[in-house]
Amino acid sequence: MDNEKIRCFGDIPIYIDYHDNEWGRPVHDDRKLFEMLILEGAQAGLSWITVLKKREKYREAFDGFDPEKVALYDDAKIEELMANAGIVRNRLKINAAITNAKLFLRIATRHGSFDKFIWSYVGYAPIVGHWEKFTDIPITTKVSD
Repeated sequence: MDNEKIRCFGDIPIYIDYHDNEWGRPVHDDRKLFEMLILEGAQAGLSWITVLKKREKYREAFDGFDPEKVALYDDAKIEELMANAGIVRNRLKINAAITNAKLFLRIATRHGSFDKFIWSYVGYAPIVGHWEKFTDIPITTKVSD
């Protein structure tokens, strides 16, 4: 019983897989970082499980989360995405994904990679807190601000 993982979301397999194998783990792959940027943007106002269930459809719809391709999406592609029931069909979120792709590429070019840019804020290593109680965890930090 002591070796069982405690999860706050029940026994949904796709959520368990995400929680146990992805959440909170350092990522240094630009394509994966772009994927998370797109999915987090899609999640705004929705539950994470909603987006997780649509993840494979997002992967197909957004060209494998290739930021170079997404940055070139035009009005016809936006309309195609708006008709895709497999993703969250919100024009603002779709437009944000395209804008984010352009900015992602600009940052990656300027800094060598998006990974280098984002990890530079924490000295290229995860910040590991050792709080005794849940209530000791800070809401914000200088880095998060």
